Amino acid sequence: MRITEALLGEHGVLNALFDRIEASADAAADGSAVRAMAAMLAAALVSHAEIENDLLFDAMESAPAAARAPIIAMREEHGDIEDTVAEAADTPDAARAGALLRDAVALARDHFAREEHLLFPLADQVLGDAVLEELGAAWGTRRRVAVTTHAGGTAP
Repeated sequence: MRITEALLGEHGVLNALFDRIEASADAAADGSAVRAMAAMLAAALVSHAEIENDLLFDAMESAPAAARAPIIAMREEHGDIEDTVAEAADTPDAARAGALLRDAVALARDHFAREEHLLFPLADQVLGDAVLEELGAAWGTRRRVAVTTHAGGTAP
């Protein structure tokens, strides 16, 4: 499995979490409920971003300059999203925390769209299947899941 496929699958799971947060953030009557949602979101997003940064983005750093340019913006967006979620987790006012949480979800959705429509196709083009499958195997190791290659065998 190519890492771009694995990350796209994670986007699907995270989008379901975003839906739940959006439905719940306004209904949370106290700050502790919103902070709990923020903590859960932070754990999921930070883990996802670390894998993207460490595996895919680092691999793309050795690509031609034109392919590297979006990586800078993507890394900055990761930081912006993480900062917004952290602020939501630290804000005692439930309404403010809920608004920050919704902002973080909106930032993450926009970020995912840029990755899916720009970065992942670019990675497919510049890195090639062999590198993407090697990175997919590394993703599987980090996530503790078995990954199969397109050829049908199990990746190391």
